[in-house]
This record gives sequence, structure tokens and C-alpha cells, in this order.
Amino acid sequence: MTAKASSLAKSRRTIQWLVVIGTFVLGLRHIMPGEASRGGSFDSFCAFGGIETLLPYTLYGHTLKSTNLLNFSVLLGTLGVAIVAGRAFCGWLCPLGAVQDFITSWTRKLSGESHHIRGRKSKSILPFQFPTSIDGPLRYIKYLVLAVILVASLYAAFPPLREFCPVRAVFGLKMTSLLWLTLGIFLAGSILVERYWCKYFCPLGATLAIFNKISPVRLVMDNNHCNDCGRCDIECSMDIEDVPLNLDHPECVRCMECLNTCARDGSLTLKVG
Repeated sequence: MTAKASSLAKSRRTIQWLVVIGTFVLGLRHIMPGEASRGGSFDSFCAFGGIETLLPYTLYGHTLKSTNLLNFSVLLGTLGVAIVAGRAFCGWLCPLGAVQDFITSWTRKLSGESHHIRGRKSKSILPFQFPTSIDGPLRYIKYLVLAVILVASLYAAFPPLREFCPVRAVFGLKMTSLLWLTLGIFLAGSILVERYWCKYFCPLGATLAIFNKISPVRLVMDNNHCNDCGRCDIECSMDIEDVPLNLDHPECVRCMECLNTCARDGSLTLKVG
């Protein structure tokens, strides 16, 4: 890995930690007295809350309870990132994505891998990878989840995902029985399968997936340098097959681990346009 790629990896990890810490602070802020005077509920800062309340606001002229116009501002910011850099929000700025990456790293260390070598298949027992025959169909669940939530939002008082939202379960700090159950499932799933929430269930990821095809900031492969070594396939957290041929794949979260792992200078290049 080149010094430039190493710097990119460190920058991403630093940003992920800052996002996680910032989201925890946000959750802490909203369990303190005077919540209303601090800008509304925790849900108000959620990008997907803007999607959940979009149809009710458009058709009925009001947002769902626990959401407000701030959700649309956060959503517009997220969509702005997506228009420029595809699902980079998922790979760099999503607190749930960051937590899943951290859990994967810790899980590997605890299950047999003392030191991870980029591009080399891990010897750890966990996390495991579903066979393609199972993994492929599971990837469509998140689109079904998105569709169900959009329909349900027309008849709901609160955002449909609210009572079992993993963001609230991990960061919200106001726990209910359903949120405790959600937290347990989220942690277990993250230990068993790398970025399982992003791959199979995240409705925001489903919304942003299309932008990978049109965003100007993208990775480009040079056939004259790439030797199909497969190192980037091994390192891909989203388990995309033939990564150099699928750099605009809707599942790609633009984490740049393929670039960080590539051993041949010039094979992958980050370009604009």
C-alpha cells in the first residue's frame, strides 16, 4: 500500500471515529433536561427520517411526529454527498457503518487473527460470508424495507422505523424493550457478517445505491496495470465480486479499501468526472 493510500485509510478511520463520537454526544444531549429547547428529538438529525416523513409532508402538509424540517436539511446534505461521490456517506460518514467496521476489526482479532494483512484472506472464524446463492437474494431485502416504510409512512404518526431503528438503539440512549432487542440483533449480526445491515437491510443504503452510477467522483481501473490478483476482492467489506470490473456497483460504499489494498501503482485511480 502506497503512502498516499495509507493516508487515505487513516483519514477515513479518523472521520469514522469522529462521526461515532459526535453521534453519541448527540444522543447524550437529547437525554438531558430541556430536550425541546435543544433543537427537537434525536430523530430530527436523521437523514432517513427525511425520507420517512417526505410523503406525509408532500401529500398532507405535515411531518411525522419526532421529525421536522431539519430532517430534510440532513437528507439534502446526504444526497449532496451521494450526487458527488455515490455511497461515500455509507463508507465514511454513517455512524452505523463505522460501528460495523469497528466490530468486524475487533471480531477478527478475537477469533484468530492477531494482525490483519491487507489482501490476504483472513484466518479468523468470524465474520463469515454467505454463499452467493444466499447472499444475492438477501441483498434485495433493503429495497423491500424501503418500499414498506414509504407506504407505511402514509398511515403512521411516528416514523415507521422508529421503534426498532438501529441508530436509536446504538446511539439514542433512550431504550425500550424493542430497542434493546434491536441492539442485540444489530451487535450479533455485525459480529457474524461484515456490514450485514448495509448489505441486507439498510433502507438509506437502498436509496443511495443508484448514485454510484452517476457520481463524478469514482475509482477507475487501468487494464494495463491491473493483473487480476484478487486482493481487492478479499478486502471488500461489501463482498463485491470482481471489484475492478464493478467499481460503480450499487453495493459499493466507496470505502476505498480496494485502492488501499492494491499492490500495483496505477491499477486503480481516484478521478473526478
